[in-house]
Amino acid sequence: MRTARHIVGRRALAALFTVGAVTVAAACGSSSGSSDTAADSGTGDLTIVASTNVWGAVAEAVAGDGVTVESLIRDPSADPHSYEASASDAAELTDADLVVVNGGGYDSFATSFVADRDSSTVVDVSALVAGQAGHDAASENSGTAAAAATTTADDHDHDHASETAGADDHAEDDHAGHDHSDPSTNEHYWYDPTIVAAVANDIADKLAGLDAAEADTYRANAAQFVDSLSAVTAQLESIAARHSGAQVLQTEPVATRMLLAAGLDDVTPGEFQNAIEDGSDPSAASLAETEALASSPDVRALVYNTQTTDAVTTRIRSTAEAAGLPIVEVTETLPDGVSFVDWQLAAATALGNALDTER
Repeated sequence: MRTARHIVGRRALAALFTVGAVTVAAACGSSSGSSDTAADSGTGDLTIVASTNVWGAVAEAVAGDGVTVESLIRDPSADPHSYEASASDAAELTDADLVVVNGGGYDSFATSFVADRDSSTVVDVSALVAGQAGHDAASENSGTAAAAATTTADDHDHDHASETAGADDHAEDDHAGHDHSDPSTNEHYWYDPTIVAAVANDIADKLAGLDAAEADTYRANAAQFVDSLSAVTAQLESIAARHSGAQVLQTEPVATRMLLAAGLDDVTPGEFQNAIEDGSDPSAASLAETEALASSPDVRALVYNTQTTDAVTTRIRSTAEAAGLPIVEVTETLPDGVSFVDWQLAAATALGNALDTER
């Protein structure tokens, strides 16, 4: 969990969204972090509440204008790791027809309110990822994809509920101690287009269960959204084709899944990343190692989370800039007026531009 020193840094952010030859800055606008004043979308009878505007944007794309979508966190100063739900947040989470949460310990303020809900009214991204991994493992072990398909719908719902509870119980208890730099446990799921596509389809399926008359519309919207994600996937594949194995550095493991999809080698010391993510000071040894990497000609870019800054991350950035290392700025919340796909495509494009830069 991040400390106040990180949150103070966040409050200094300006609302920016530019894509340059090397850098993308995408800081959220100044709207409230609470749903009390956050703008909602849609005018329908059904209501979706998302823990953050990242998943709220995906829900909006799938739901269309006929469903009201609300996002509890929209402001970069409101850290999902340590955010505490207000009474109005709790009421909205309780009353929503469908709730979309990230899970994995990222937004426990929301997952704690939906633990007892029927799984057909909750989209938990961490549980969805865990379920897919489990199905893939079952298919691989049996040697046939049919083995993964033998699970009935009822079994899937049961598994989903248990996975949600297990994932969040572990994450909330041990979030500050797990390895954030490990892609298999990294909770910033939205930087993986494959996961985002699965979430969109899950939202469509659950909306269809709540509103059968509009089922075809929800699924068509999801298909269109998933198709639009192909631009992000294509950019990441292009990076992999040009720069497979290139070394990159991060101040925090926010974009880990994007780097993996692009075939890049994140050489950031795990101890350093975990300390920054958990809001603690990295050891002198890991700081020195990270500074050395920021100056190394073998490293091709520094991925910098502009929403979690302090003296340590600023120091690493200054070292990188002095060495001529391109900076790629990323964020954890969606900027106002920018679609999810445009936001992700901007980040992927900036990453590619940085790697294309001669040092």
